[in-house]
Amino acid sequence: MDFALSAEQQQIRDMVSEFVDEEVVPVADEIDHTDEFPQELVDEMAELGLMGMPFPEEYGGAGLDYHSYAIGIEEISRGSGGLGTVVAAHTSLAGNMVYEFGNESQKESYLTPLAAGEDVGAFALSEAGAGSDVPSMETTAEKDGDEYVIDGGKLWISNGSVADTVTVFAKTDPDAGNKGISSFVVRPEEDDGFIVENTEEKLGDKGCPTAELRFDDLRVPEDRLLGEEGEGFVQALKTLNGGRITIAARSLGIARAAFDEAREYAGEREQFGQPIGEFQSIKHKLADMDTKIQAARMLMHKAADKKIRGEDYIKDSSQAKLYASEISREVANEGIQIHGGYGYTKDFPAERFYRDAKLNEIYEGTSEVLRNTIGDQLLDN
Repeated sequence: MDFALSAEQQQIRDMVSEFVDEEVVPVADEIDHTDEFPQELVDEMAELGLMGMPFPEEYGGAGLDYHSYAIGIEEISRGSGGLGTVVAAHTSLAGNMVYEFGNESQKESYLTPLAAGEDVGAFALSEAGAGSDVPSMETTAEKDGDEYVIDGGKLWISNGSVADTVTVFAKTDPDAGNKGISSFVVRPEEDDGFIVENTEEKLGDKGCPTAELRFDDLRVPEDRLLGEEGEGFVQALKTLNGGRITIAARSLGIARAAFDEAREYAGEREQFGQPIGEFQSIKHKLADMDTKIQAARMLMHKAADKKIRGEDYIKDSSQAKLYASEISREVANEGIQIHGGYGYTKDFPAERFYRDAKLNEIYEGTSEVLRNTIGDQLLDN
C-alpha cells in the first residue's frame, strides 16, 4: 500500500489549502456569527472546480479521484465546518444521486450545472418522524398522467433553502415499505408547491442553511424520476454510503483546525515561567490528538480506495465516519481544555470547532446506527 500522495493529489491539496488560508479562514468567524450562506465563497470554489470534484469533465466536473475529493473536503472543512457541509451535501448527496441514477438527459440537464457550481444541490430524505427510519417517511408522490404530484415535507435539509436542484424522496407505493420509495429531481424556482417553511438555528455548522421544506401539490414531470419507481431506498443507502467518506473528511478538517490552534496556543501561553506545552500533561494531550487524526485519515482513505476499486465498502465507510466523527469531537474538546478559560469564550475559535464537530456524529448516519451497520457487516460475512 502506497501512503504517499500522488503529484496530482498533492497539487489539489496545496491549491485548496491555499484558497482556504487566504479566503476562508479570515471570514470563518464572520460566517459563524452571521450564519449567512457564503455565496461569494461558493462562486470562488466553482471557479476552482471544487463544486464538482469527483464528477467527470464531460459533465462539468473536475474528474478527480475520491482520495482527492476527500482531501479537498478536509481542507475546506478546516477553514469552515459549515462550508464543508455545503460542498459535501451538494456533491456527495445531490450531485451523486443524479450522476449514479440519472439518465444521460438528466445528467446533462441537472448534473452539469451542479458539477460546474452554477447550481447548488440539496438532498431531501429526512423527515420529523423518519430520520434513521427512512421507510417511515410520509411524503408521497402520486402519478397523475405524465406528472407526479408530491405532497409532504422534509426536515434538516442542508442547503435546502438555497438549492437550485433538490433530490426528493417520496413514497410512490405507500403499502410497499422500503420498496415503495422513489426519488425525483425537483427545481424549486420552476416547480410550484415547493415551500421553505423554516431554517433551523443550530449549535454549529453555520453558513450552511438547514431547512424545513414542504411540498404542497408539487407537480413534476415524469422525466424527473431518477431510475425506476421503488428504487429510491436503495439509491439513498448507496448515496449515503459514499457520503460518509466525506463526513469523515469534514471531521478530519475540523479536528486538524482544533489541533493546530491548540498546538500554537500551547507554545505561546505561559504559566509557571514556561510555555504550557512544556508540561507533560499538555504534551500527552497533543500526542493523543494527533494520533487520532492520523488514524482517522487512514480509515477514510481505506474506504475511498475500496470505493475507487469498486469493492464493497459499506463497513469501511461506516467505520471511517464513526471513528473520524467521534475523534473530531474529542480533539475539539481537548482543544478547549488546553485553552483553559479562553477556550470557553469566543475570543478563540476553539469553541467553534467543538460546535461544528458535534454534528458529524449525527448526520448521514448517527454513531448508534453506524455501529449497528458495522455489526451487521461483521456478522453477515
